[in-house]
Amino acid sequence: MRTSTRSKDMGKKQEYKLINEEFLHNISKKDSIKTLPHGIFYEIIKEGSGEGTVQPRSIVICNYRGSLISGQVFDDSWQKPTPEAFRLNELITGLQIALCAMHKGDSWRIYIPYQEGYGSKRNADIPAFSTLIFDIELINIA
Repeated sequence: MRTSTRSKDMGKKQEYKLINEEFLHNISKKDSIKTLPHGIFYEIIKEGSGEGTVQPRSIVICNYRGSLISGQVFDDSWQKPTPEAFRLNELITGLQIALCAMHKGDSWRIYIPYQEGYGSKRNADIPAFSTLIFDIELINIA
């Protein structure tokens, strides 16, 4: 019996989804890991000054590196001449939640489940069901 290409693709997507879910489950057991709403995990790399509160319409200035659980980097602002500035409400939900918990000067590694990232659809080089890992430094809040 031949399996259709579509069935194989669905099987690979399901397998990838399960691998990502298992990765998050294993991360959640580490002592250094803290939890945010919606299954977002983070670990503190460096604590900032504690100043400033990020609001939904804030503009945040950050350096960041986004990668997949495989280690593949899909974006890296440290490779650019200046940090990036974003209006918080224009970012994926997972980053919005995490940045609202950060303070000026904080550096965190954030683990975002696919539901709070790009979901069940592919986004450029990011496969569907991807856990997103961000090393992020919150430089300033405007």
